[in-house]
Amino acid sequence: METIISKESVDYLYALKFMEDRIESIIDNKSPELVWLLSHPNIYTCGVSSKKEDFIKKPQIPVYQTSRGGQITYHGPGQRIVYIMKNLNNNKDIRNYINILEEISFNTLEEFNILSKSYKDRIGIWVTKYNKKNCDPEKKIGSIGIKIKKWVTFHGISFNINPDLNYFNFINPCGIKNCEVTSLKELGINTTYKKFDKILLKNLNRYLFN
Repeated sequence: METIISKESVDYLYALKFMEDRIESIIDNKSPELVWLLSHPNIYTCGVSSKKEDFIKKPQIPVYQTSRGGQITYHGPGQRIVYIMKNLNNNKDIRNYINILEEISFNTLEEFNILSKSYKDRIGIWVTKYNKKNCDPEKKIGSIGIKIKKWVTFHGISFNINPDLNYFNFINPCGIKNCEVTSLKELGINTTYKKFDKILLKNLNRYLFN
């Protein structure tokens, strides 16, 4: 497994082309699996299940249609994007793969004293407790959206570290109305990409690339 950590913000269309080329190379056994950690400029991305009415206000930043699963979400500075190009040909179980991504997310956040969980009727990673305080109502801190081609995955997970949360006010994130969104910073937890990435990669290696 190869790891790329991009220090500069990455254009979304460039990232899509990069992933599409890479998974073709993985399918052809010419390149290893890849984890790519990055951030994007301020954008909205619309998955295959997106609905126009989930824009509450007219967007002030670019909107991109994408082939990943899921609905509308925001990406921008202060958010950690995790693109995972993983070959599932030896275990063709999409539900199991998503369960592993959720487990990686839960365990990563727990090391920052954040307890989280997922729900069948609410897409995403939801904070239930932080620094031993209950989060009521529960707030969304991460999203999962994947695409699979010939059993090789791309797209992945996003985590809110310290983005401008106001951008979420323009949408129903992942199609969820009155959705409360949060970040590590809003929960009073200050960290850096470097520290977050170290813990995240440890869990990726433990649960997905062991």
